Amino acid sequence: MARSNLWRIALVVPEAHAPVFADAVGDHADAVSTFELEEGGNWLVEATIHGEPDRPRLTGRVAVLAQALGLDDPELIIEELPPIDWVSHSYEGFPPIQAGRFFVHGSHHEGTVPGGSIPLLVDAATAFGTGEHGSTKGCLLALDRLSRHVRLPRRERGRGAALDMGCGSGILALAVAKRWGVPVVAVDIDPEAVRVTRVNARINQLQGRIRAEGGDGYNTSIVGKHKPYRLITANILARPLARMAPQLARHLKKGGYAVLAGLLSRQERHVIQAHRAQGLRLVARIPMGEWTTLIVRR
Repeated sequence: MARSNLWRIALVVPEAHAPVFADAVGDHADAVSTFELEEGGNWLVEATIHGEPDRPRLTGRVAVLAQALGLDDPELIIEELPPIDWVSHSYEGFPPIQAGRFFVHGSHHEGTVPGGSIPLLVDAATAFGTGEHGSTKGCLLALDRLSRHVRLPRRERGRGAALDMGCGSGILALAVAKRWGVPVVAVDIDPEAVRVTRVNARINQLQGRIRAEGGDGYNTSIVGKHKPYRLITANILARPLARMAPQLARHLKKGGYAVLAGLLSRQERHVIQAHRAQGLRLVARIPMGEWTTLIVRR
C-alpha cells in the first residue's frame, strides 16, 4: 500500500492551556484544531502535517511548555495516517439516512427513495448538517412527529411560518419547507452556512420557500420582520440555546413549537429550565445516543 505522507500530532491538555499548546504544535503543522472532550475539562489538540515532523524538536517544545505551566508532560502522539480515497470515503461515510418520513441522501445515491418518504438531497459540505449526527437526526424525528398533528398556515399576513436559527446546511429548513409547504427564514452567523443553505434550497427546488440570510441570531433584521413564528428550529449548542431562550420566547407565536438540539443528555436540564423560565413547556424529548432533542411549546 502506498504511503500517505500525512502525519497526525495529538495531545490532551486542560482547557485553559489548549490555545498555547495549539500554537506550539501549529508551527510544525499544516492545520491545527482543538476539541472539547469534557465540559470544563480536558481538550484535544490535534494537528496534521505533510511529511514526518521533527519528533525530537516537537517533543522538546511540548515538554518545555508543560514545565513552564506547571503541568505534567502530556502524552504526545505522532503517527502516520493511512492513505485514503477521500471521495469514496466521503460517500461511504454518508449513506442514506431514514429519520421518520425524511429520507436524507447525497447526490451519489443511485437507489430509489422509499415509498411514502420525503427526500432531502444534502451532500456532505462545509456547513454542519447532513442527518447522520445525533442532534440533526433527532431534529428530523421531532419535525416528523410534529407534522402529524401540527398545521402551519402557508400565508399569515406576511408573517413567517417557520424559522431555522443557526441553519448550518439548511437541512431543517428543507425538511420544514418540504413537509409543510411553508416559507422558512433560515439564519446563520457563518456566511458559508448561508451559502450552502441557498445551494441546498436550489437543488431541492425550494429556493422560492427558503430565505437564507446571515446575521447575529434573533437580532438579524429579517428575523424580526417576520415574527412571530409558529415553528422555530435551533440546532446549536446548550449554552447558546439557554442564553437565547428569552429571544426565542419573544419570537415564537403563542401555541407555537420550538425544536431544540445540539445538547448532550447531561445538559438538557439546564436548557429545559432556561425555557421554562420564559413560559415554555416541555412536550417531548428524543434521545439519540449521547444527544437529546427537545420539543417545547409556548
